[in-house]
Amino acid sequence: MVRLIVICFVLAAGNVFAAGKIQPSQAVASSETLPTMPYPESPPGSSPPEQLIPDKAEQVMKALAAAYSDRIARAEFRNGDWAVLLRDTWYYYAAGRLLPEDLRDRAADYDSQPFYNYLSELPPWKEPSPEEAARFRDMANNRNRNPPKRSQHFYDALWRAHSRDESYQRVKSLRFLGNTVMVHYAILEELSLVEERILAEAKTDPQLRSWINNISTLDGWNWRSIANTQSRSFHAYGAAIDILPKSLGGKETYWLWAARRKPDWWNISYNQRFHPPAAVIRAFEAYGFVWGGKWLFFDTMHFEYRPEIFILSGKTLSDLR
Repeated sequence: MVRLIVICFVLAAGNVFAAGKIQPSQAVASSETLPTMPYPESPPGSSPPEQLIPDKAEQVMKALAAAYSDRIARAEFRNGDWAVLLRDTWYYYAAGRLLPEDLRDRAADYDSQPFYNYLSELPPWKEPSPEEAARFRDMANNRNRNPPKRSQHFYDALWRAHSRDESYQRVKSLRFLGNTVMVHYAILEELSLVEERILAEAKTDPQLRSWINNISTLDGWNWRSIANTQSRSFHAYGAAIDILPKSLGGKETYWLWAARRKPDWWNISYNQRFHPPAAVIRAFEAYGFVWGGKWLFFDTMHFEYRPEIFILSGKTLSDLR
């Protein structure tokens, strides 16, 4: 059911690491965090004390280094925490906050970044139990009362987009499925390969051709925060794309829009949501884009470039292609 759609880390949502791979738990959370674990000071490059360092810190930072090896020189344990060297600056795990060294003592000012187990397939739909419905309601209410505030420092540096003007300098226009969209230049090739795969399958798939012909708008770069939060959207980097059809056919595509009409948005079943064809989802996933339709707070029009999420979920992009 929905409780399985988004299964996040303990720090960001309710998942735990085991045996070098993320294992899904039954808990679902949104922006819950745990206190920062006190680490003893260690010289750079020293071995982490295994009894103190949770596996997730090491795995997250190594996944980031592998996903963005063109920008991240290495990941290592230093000064009591796992860190990555990005553009000559060390960014520390900091209980999931991804902070530069001079901000490590301010970790409590931020919520953790979303690192979660990405499901290969949507599980069968199951109506939420009363207890689950109450939990989802509390999560949404808490999100409104305490909008998540994540540190943007790491991803700003990763995409070299610390301001609107700087971000705009990094984006290029791309023709995608007959529409023009602006995205970060670093993902032009990935999106082109996504399109190539979709068009190849559309030759023998009438449903897929119909979906392509029904596209109304493609929204890529947009310097903004995630709706109702204090956290930078991946659209602000040009690393996300929304594909909206000419008609939703009375179905829902985004939990927040749906909540204005249906306060119990978690009861909206899959067949009441507008889902892209499975071939589209598979094409995006094959090149490192997660689909928002697999999130608890669903966003079925949304794809964002997060190859690190696939690595953390025990997947390789080559296996998906």
